[in-house]
Amino acid sequence: MTSDRLFVYGTLMRGFDHPMARLLAGHADFLGEATCRGRLVLVKHYPGLLLSDVPSDRVHGELFHLGVPDELLRELDMYEACGEGFPAPTEYLRRLVDVTGPDGATAPAWTYIYNWPVTDLPRIESGRFLDH
Repeated sequence: MTSDRLFVYGTLMRGFDHPMARLLAGHADFLGEATCRGRLVLVKHYPGLLLSDVPSDRVHGELFHLGVPDELLRELDMYEACGEGFPAPTEYLRRLVDVTGPDGATAPAWTYIYNWPVTDLPRIESGRFLDH
């Protein structure tokens, strides 16, 4: 299964003055605010998404439609250091997750899942990176 949608929850969101956020904004259509099931931790100056089976665990972010998904995802994979050639285990993994969009419909979208130990990382209880 694949998707031409991307769910972002951290420094790739609109409003961040970061080259990769600008790349995404310039090559994808913003669909609106969205959520997925998961927990958010503060890694350093950026967050990490952890998958969760608990229905009340929600991460808030933004949903984009990618104009040229393969090319854009390849660039973002390199930024997230999980692209081809990075040694395992990579800090992030790109995975399809069910995302609830602004219209209330749930469909799969790509996102980046945090893949390193989280023992001492603080949780962002609200599930919103901007709240930390």
